[in-house]
Amino acid sequence: MKAVQITSYDGPLGTLEYGETSDPTPAAGQIAINVHYAGASYVEALFAGGFVPTIPVPWVPGLEASGTVRAYGEGVTEHDGLEIGTPVAAFTVTDSGGYGQIAVTNAHLVAPIPEGLDAATAAAVPANTTAALIALERVAQVQSGQSVLVQAAAGGLGSQLGQVARYLGASRVVGVVGSEQKRHAALELGYDEVILRDDLAEQEPDQFDIIVDPVGGPTRARCVDLLRVGGRLLVVGDAAQAGDQLISSNDLWLGGKSVMGFNLGALTAAQPELVGTYLRRALQLVADGEVKVQVTDVVPITQAPSVLARLRAGSTVGKTVLKHEAL
Repeated sequence: MKAVQITSYDGPLGTLEYGETSDPTPAAGQIAINVHYAGASYVEALFAGGFVPTIPVPWVPGLEASGTVRAYGEGVTEHDGLEIGTPVAAFTVTDSGGYGQIAVTNAHLVAPIPEGLDAATAAAVPANTTAALIALERVAQVQSGQSVLVQAAAGGLGSQLGQVARYLGASRVVGVVGSEQKRHAALELGYDEVILRDDLAEQEPDQFDIIVDPVGGPTRARCVDLLRVGGRLLVVGDAAQAGDQLISSNDLWLGGKSVMGFNLGALTAAQPELVGTYLRRALQLVADGEVKVQVTDVVPITQAPSVLARLRAGSTVGKTVLKHEAL
């Protein structure tokens, strides 16, 4: 098969090369997929730059993909109705990823594409929409009438967090972005209001029940001040790469607030069946129009290096999907 592989971790984006590599085969409990589309995400840009340098190179990244069922591993037979050739979307985090023409992953992380949902959009659902649904419903436990603040509101994950918060009953959903261009994009996604990150320090304290932060950096501690009593700061990333931020446990105690962490990869490794259940729900929400995925570009897989460079620089809005050549 052909694939984009990370072949070294030299430089901020490492070395990404497109070419021939061996076809992966599904192990016990896995499904192989003929990949047609792969979603591009900020996490992949971090991986390419050596965020987890213990992963040996070369390897094929790609957290999410859509295509058709190719083959089953031992113990998997038409898993949940997934016959050979079935159009599917998959969270391809557990083995050979979606940047290859063939991907393999845990069978629980493969779901049929609902009727009415196109394959390119389906490829953009498994990571961000699934993560938003789990983070807000299961971890932060958003309740009807609550107020939610989302950092990086115009990005791939942020675009889903705001909509899922509304779907779960939040009465006020506010976004935070880094530029005026992204402010307009976030408003189009349905946020009630959008704040520039530079203006966050000027906001009144005690406004929000839940704040979701995939950015980190100095604004993370400021987010705690914006929480009401009983509020929860949910940490879901560190896009700023500005080092660990210290938050006083005594301040949390005295203010009656909490800080929580959510990592989709860690949950997937521990409970793939649970994540698969949420993946199916996420796909159905998008198919039903309850949540919209903003696919802004569909480009050839060979453009993956430039796409990841833009993601790393924070210059993208919405979601870019990479298209494979037919096998």
